[in-house]
Amino acid sequence: MKLSIVIPARNEAGNIEHTLTALRDHLDSAGIGDFEILVVDDGSTDETFALVTAAHEQDARIRVIRNTGRSGFGRAVTFGLNHFTGDAVIICMADLSDSPEDVVRYYHILRDEADCAFGSRWMRGGRVIDYPRFKRFVNRLANNIIRIMFAMRYNDTTNAFKGYRAYVIEGCRPFVSPHFILSSELPLKASARGYSYRVIPITWRNRRVGVSALKLQEQGSRYLYTLLTVWFEWLLVRGDTRSTD
Repeated sequence: MKLSIVIPARNEAGNIEHTLTALRDHLDSAGIGDFEILVVDDGSTDETFALVTAAHEQDARIRVIRNTGRSGFGRAVTFGLNHFTGDAVIICMADLSDSPEDVVRYYHILRDEADCAFGSRWMRGGRVIDYPRFKRFVNRLANNIIRIMFAMRYNDTTNAFKGYRAYVIEGCRPFVSPHFILSSELPLKASARGYSYRVIPITWRNRRVGVSALKLQEQGSRYLYTLLTVWFEWLLVRGDTRSTD
């Protein structure tokens, strides 16, 4: 199984080299040789694109493409999902907040066990390191609302770090959200459309360099629109919209 890792990146020059090296080395050490790391440069004004281009010259399994449309996390992820070449794809953050060890664990789930690999920072065995207190409050509130709406036990839907078989991505189109809420839209659609998933505890670490581009105050109405759109599908036609593969 060829694995693709899609990394949206905007002004991540302080993090991207370390992230690429850590991911590549962990995949190699785990014996996963057939992979690509696809960085989507989302309008960076620093050296992000040049640094990934230099990494590509050293290792062809690392690629970089520029988001040619409007910028934004969801748009950058969607651009990557339109261009990856693997049998499965994992979405990771450019700041290495997601553990490379967990990427390897996702790979084995996608290869051997389920259509989707989800992680939880909040289940037994999960860990968060230097997680901002207010962000944690908003995160737990949003995830509890989602659990009630969708009658799910899974408690970390909003986390972007997830893996999918390629046919799941195609089966979840069209995507509604161009923003960070795509992180919730994808797993909720996958569940509503009948794809299998496995949840494992994962580790999250706060970024070493720079600040997150996510602005919580801008997400409220966007989250509501996306959640209601997917919820109506789940409520009325869940399972009926799954594409055949």
